[in-house]
Amino acid sequence: MKLGSIGVRWILLACLWLAGSTAWADAPDWDALTAEQQRILRPFASRWDALPESRRQRLLDAAERWKRMSPRERKRLRERFRKWKRLSPRERARLRKRWLRFQSLPPEVRRRLRERYRAFRRLPPAKRRALRERWRRMTPEERRRWLHRRFLLPPRPGQGAVHEEAPADDS
Repeated sequence: MKLGSIGVRWILLACLWLAGSTAWADAPDWDALTAEQQRILRPFASRWDALPESRRQRLLDAAERWKRMSPRERKRLRERFRKWKRLSPRERARLRKRWLRFQSLPPEVRRRLRERYRAFRRLPPAKRRALRERWRRMTPEERRRWLHRRFLLPPRPGQGAVHEEAPADDS
């Protein structure tokens, strides 16, 4: 029996559908979770079974990370979540966009940015305030040049490459 291109497409679609339907078995129903997982994931109990499999899996992974955290780390995470909940939808969207941009950077650039951020956090509060004020006074173009010079960041979509060098002042 010879299959035409339509027959092959139907077989491929059926295989993909079957492969996708078995993925639901990977993320257990609420009743199949352990008591500890249910305790950690309690806020999601009423809608757990309706969540997409990928979301349930991410939540299970997060529950595992939570179990491994120290009390200090858990306290810090709770505070960060409280701050997140107090943000406006617009602020949350802005932060999500920044996070996605950060995640799209090459690993080496992300590593350097993290190092610089940790160094910034170690500075005395007065020095941090002075640097923040200096940043606020910069134009968007000066900021791009500064970031490009220090981290070789690619330009944002729709913006040209940085051609000019910023002043050499690194303070």
